[in-house]
Amino acid sequence: MIVLLFGPPGCGKGTQASFIARRYRIPAISTGELFRAECKAGTPLGKQSCSIMAQGGLVGDEIVNLMVVNRISQPDCPSGFVLDGYPRTKPQAEFFDGFLSEKGLPQPTVIHLEVRAETLVHRISTRRQCPTCLRIYNVLSQAPKTRDICDEDGAALIVRQDDTEAVIHQRLKAYEEITGPVITHYRGARYHRVNGDRSPEEVLREIARLLAPSPRWARRPRGIPALDGRSISMA
Repeated sequence: MIVLLFGPPGCGKGTQASFIARRYRIPAISTGELFRAECKAGTPLGKQSCSIMAQGGLVGDEIVNLMVVNRISQPDCPSGFVLDGYPRTKPQAEFFDGFLSEKGLPQPTVIHLEVRAETLVHRISTRRQCPTCLRIYNVLSQAPKTRDICDEDGAALIVRQDDTEAVIHQRLKAYEEITGPVITHYRGARYHRVNGDRSPEEVLREIARLLAPSPRWARRPRGIPALDGRSISMA
C-alpha cells in the first residue's frame, strides 16, 4: 500500500499519516523530517539542503527526489509507506510515477485533505514548537502536560515565525500555486477528497473506509485506534 497525503499547512496531514502507519503497519515518511534528519546527520544531502534553506531558498527537486528514494528503499518499506509532503511539485510527481513504474510498484492512493482557510489560520496560530527537539504541539487540541513546556526535554515552547496570521496566508497562497498542478496530476480513480474541517477522529473514519482493508482489519472490524489509543466505532 502506497498512500500520498496532500493538504495545506495545518490540515492535519501528520496526524492522519501516523494513524495510517499504525493501522497498516507501514512507515509514515515526512519530507520535513527527512530534511531535519539529514541535516542533523551531516550527510552530503543534508549539508546541501541546510545551506539552501539557511539562505531562504527551496530545496531543488533532484535533492528531494533522492532523499525520498533513499528512504523508501529502506527495509521497513516493502509492504508500503505513507508520504506526507511529497511530491510537492509536478516534476517530483512525474519522477515518482516513473520510479514506481520502473520498480513494478502499485500506483498510490491519494488522500487530499481540504480545510477552510479560517480553520487553518486558527489551527496554525495555536501551534507551539519545541526549539530543541522540534516537536509540535497545539494549545487547544494537543497541549503539553505542563503549559508551554515540552514533554520530551523540558524546553520552553515557542511560536514559530511562520505561524503568524500574515505569514500563514502567504504560505497558503504559495501552497495553492505550487501544489495545485500536482493535485490535478493525480486526479483519477485512486484520488479522494476528504473534508478535513472535522475532528481528527471523524477524518480517520473516512480515510479508513477509503483505504483497502488489511487482513488484521478484516478480523477486527469494530473500530480503529483513536489518537489516545481508544477504539473509535465505525458505526
